[in-house]
Amino acid sequence: MYIEEITQDGTLQLNVEGNIDTINSPEFQDAVLKAFQKSNNVVINMEKVSYLASAGLRALMLGSKTASSKGGTLVVINVQQSVADVFRVTGFDKVLDIR
Repeated sequence: MYIEEITQDGTLQLNVEGNIDTINSPEFQDAVLKAFQKSNNVVINMEKVSYLASAGLRALMLGSKTASSKGGTLVVINVQQSVADVFRVTGFDKVLDIR
């Protein structure tokens, strides 16, 4: 997994590439939480993510709760169908701001 960080107009975007599985989900979670130390508004671009394990869902939930506690936003963009299916089946599509 590779994560690129881009800041623009006060929003921090994480471009994630590769699968988010049980092994690398701690790295993903760390990147999401550290992003909120730099900006209250975080966008996670999942265009190049084709697999998301439950540990990755946990990282996104922690990010969402962190955003709420800071009065910020967490937006997930460019979700592939396989990941969108995971969000739908788990109900995360109703909890996260997915565009």
